[in-house]
Amino acid sequence: MSGDRGPEPSPPRFDLTSGRHCLDFVNTLEDRGGAARESLRAYPDLVEFARQAGRVDEATAVELLRRSRREGAAARAVRRRAIELREALYRLLRSGSPGAAAADLALLNRELSSALAERRLEPGGAGWRWSWAPSPDLARPLWPVLLSVSDLLTSEELGATRECRADRCSWLFLDRSRNRSRRWCDMRTCGNRAKARRHYGRVQAARRAAAGASRAPRP
Repeated sequence: MSGDRGPEPSPPRFDLTSGRHCLDFVNTLEDRGGAARESLRAYPDLVEFARQAGRVDEATAVELLRRSRREGAAARAVRRRAIELREALYRLLRSGSPGAAAADLALLNRELSSALAERRLEPGGAGWRWSWAPSPDLARPLWPVLLSVSDLLTSEELGATRECRADRCSWLFLDRSRNRSRRWCDMRTCGNRAKARRHYGRVQAARRAAAGASRAPRP
């Protein structure tokens, strides 16, 4: 019976608010220093990320998923490449330094070279536009990430890349605030939680102070 297997798990919903596609990709892992929460658990999640971000169309997504079912080992290998690339990008973008780990930069350049080989010029409107090779390579979801990060690393916005200051978040974002003082990836989530913790700490400190005063000996 079809009901014996239960409902299929819903695909993850990705937060795409960092300001750059490559940062959204890095943010598919949360809380790296603690109880890490992984969003790219399998190859279909990688396709879903690209689809939700508008980097692959529905037809391409369907073909990639179909091919991944036929070539399971290759799809799993691409997913492992994606995780390795993501963590290298996290380290490179977090440091923001040309002197970052040589191994991470070598990995990025290797993947970028593969992606650029798939770029094509084609007619578009009244002129020309860049597009991708029509073959649905299983690494297709990574190509826009690689273009995005190469653009960010060579732009002035690299200096505006920040890491969320919340204890249980390692997300990166672009700080486009006027005085570059933004601390949280999202004020509605991490920012509000931090404010709540500070408020709780002040209340507890006031209670301890009041309790200490009540126990003090009277003259």
